[in-house]
Amino acid sequence: MDPVEVGKSLIIRRKQVVEDKDESLINLTSNCPSFIKSRGYDDVCVSEEERDFPLAYSLVVHKSAWMVERLVRALYSPSNIYCIHYDQKSSAQFILAIEGLARCLPNVFIASKRESVYYASISRLKADLNCLSDLLESEVRWKYVINLCGQDFPLKSNIELVSEVKKLKGANMLETSRPSDHKKQRYAFHHELRDANFEYQKLPVKTQQVKTPPPHDIEVFSGNAYFVLSWDFVVHLNSSVVVKDFLAWSEDTYSPDEHFWATLVRLPGVPGEVPRSQPDITDLMSKTRLVKWQYLEENLYPPCSGQHVRSVCIFGAAELRWLLNYGHWFANKFDPKVDPILIQCLEEKLAEKQKLFQLVASPTCHKG
Repeated sequence: MDPVEVGKSLIIRRKQVVEDKDESLINLTSNCPSFIKSRGYDDVCVSEEERDFPLAYSLVVHKSAWMVERLVRALYSPSNIYCIHYDQKSSAQFILAIEGLARCLPNVFIASKRESVYYASISRLKADLNCLSDLLESEVRWKYVINLCGQDFPLKSNIELVSEVKKLKGANMLETSRPSDHKKQRYAFHHELRDANFEYQKLPVKTQQVKTPPPHDIEVFSGNAYFVLSWDFVVHLNSSVVVKDFLAWSEDTYSPDEHFWATLVRLPGVPGEVPRSQPDITDLMSKTRLVKWQYLEENLYPPCSGQHVRSVCIFGAAELRWLLNYGHWFANKFDPKVDPILIQCLEEKLAEKQKLFQLVASPTCHKG
């Protein structure tokens, strides 16, 4: 770890962190021209490469409106399209702030159908599916779609992402591995959504009822909730009876988003298919999301300099260099209450890289 970065992190943690309130974003977006100018959206430069390769985003969020805005801003390009799905259970202030953000930016919209999202339930998967359906109907003919949550942040600028995603050449990028016996329990038994007396409110609980095998003799693979999917794959997804049947079968499983996408890309004949005979694609091989698990620290990666939540590291500023050098496109988790300096540093680094790569990629760069 860099001593200077460690020092900055320690100094920040001694200070009381004042979180930007949702109300202040509501106030700022009440005057869209002022919001756009103050946050620099009117000064975004678009290269020809970016204009010719628009990306789509599905953002599933539920709190911290300013963090959502910073995520959109870090990835913003007028050539892209952004769908935001907010949790129906979110606070009224958060919803107003997100609606204000969508009202002010012409290529940002709210999902037409919204779910009450519960941890590890089918609702999390449906939230992304709702955005994917809307994105197919948008006027922007995007090339790839990337899904994000409110505690993600990019490690690449938009033009870098465009350059990287183009290299996929129709393939999809996500984790897809053969499941462990432990993971198989998640879909071998019927789960019921029941009340929980802590932060989750409701959780899928395993019953003793054995599930029927997956439809169409589908072989189930395991992964995570994160994906980079081609337009052609999403079009197929939206019209396939096999996919529809597999989604229905997954309704009563635990954390279906962690096997749904990983399985679909292995189906024979799908656009960008990963053949079932191919080796596992692990989370460290797929560039979709860089996550530090507490039980793998000091083994696969250096220890977390922030805090842990459910065995996942909330990154600290001391990890800035490691994050930027690892090669992944996005990382999770970030929280300004844990370490605001890291997010600020990433914003500055990405802005620098965007300008630098645009100069190299295209001599002509158009505003908006």
